[in-house]
Amino acid sequence: MTAVAEAAPDEVGDLTGPASCVRTRLYENGVCVARDFPVAEISAHLHDPNSVVWLDLCRPTAGDFEMVDTQFGLHELAIEDASQESQRPKLDRYATHLFISAYAVEIESPGIRLRTSEIAVFLTDQALITVRKDEGFDMAPVLARWDSSADLAGHGVAFLLHGLLDHIVDGHFRAVGQLDEGIERLEELLFGERRAQIQAVQRRSFELRRDLVVLRRVALPMREVLNSLLRRDLHIVDEVMTPYYQDVYDHVLRVTEWTESLRDLVATTVETNLTIQANQMNLIMKKVTSWAAIIAVPTAVTGFYGQNLPYPGFGSQGGVLASTVLIAALSAGLYGVFKRKDWL
Repeated sequence: MTAVAEAAPDEVGDLTGPASCVRTRLYENGVCVARDFPVAEISAHLHDPNSVVWLDLCRPTAGDFEMVDTQFGLHELAIEDASQESQRPKLDRYATHLFISAYAVEIESPGIRLRTSEIAVFLTDQALITVRKDEGFDMAPVLARWDSSADLAGHGVAFLLHGLLDHIVDGHFRAVGQLDEGIERLEELLFGERRAQIQAVQRRSFELRRDLVVLRRVALPMREVLNSLLRRDLHIVDEVMTPYYQDVYDHVLRVTEWTESLRDLVATTVETNLTIQANQMNLIMKKVTSWAAIIAVPTAVTGFYGQNLPYPGFGSQGGVLASTVLIAALSAGLYGVFKRKDWL
């Protein structure tokens, strides 16, 4: 047995990096009979067909994966996927087990970037093994779901997996709801006239589009994961648990559809913002052009009267008076015309 299997159940040390954390649970005949028992006892419990084991690895080390391979005989490709980061959400089927890769998401507060936490899951007939790359994914809500639905614990691994997936998908649902609220706040800034508001709309639009792309990338593949689990040939979900998995599947569909609609709404908001800016620019240009036309009148009149040739009123006070009256009359006439046309 490796050093991981012989260490204390809650803390497993590694000299090359941060200490990993190991948690366990044992269910017998639908009842949780042991918690945080030594990993070395897992093999003995698996000999009992009525036993179901949950093993959780947080910040796993190479020794942890070696222990998992020794205890459960998992496929090397599945262990490789679990040890590497940035796997796409998926479900892989092997001869003796299933491998699921999924992502939990969280937005701590408005304006904070969407944060994802990767989790890998091994699924056998009698064991659920969760592998968390860091502590960003909190298992406490999952444990609370299992404890609050103890009447379903007799359905074994399907019960444990449902609590995990339900928590993940609910997180997706909360995140898309928060993004929807962010878009509503963005719409309030959309018609602001101040420069700072225009910049805020542009910046927040980019952030929302970025978060929606990330959420879509982790939520959309969950449809195929849930759809595959509901297949009868896998013999994972029985008739009692099927409605619960269908409910999670329905939530996945709602999240993906909601995400798509929000992406379209953000794109529309960006286009509207550009249209508003273009309209404001046209309005400014219209006003500038109108005032330039008014200013051109005295320029033309004074330029005419500034000729070195004789003209009516040349060299007399009458000429000054005539030019002044002409400037005032033409300027007032142009201002009235532009005002009536709503150019000023």
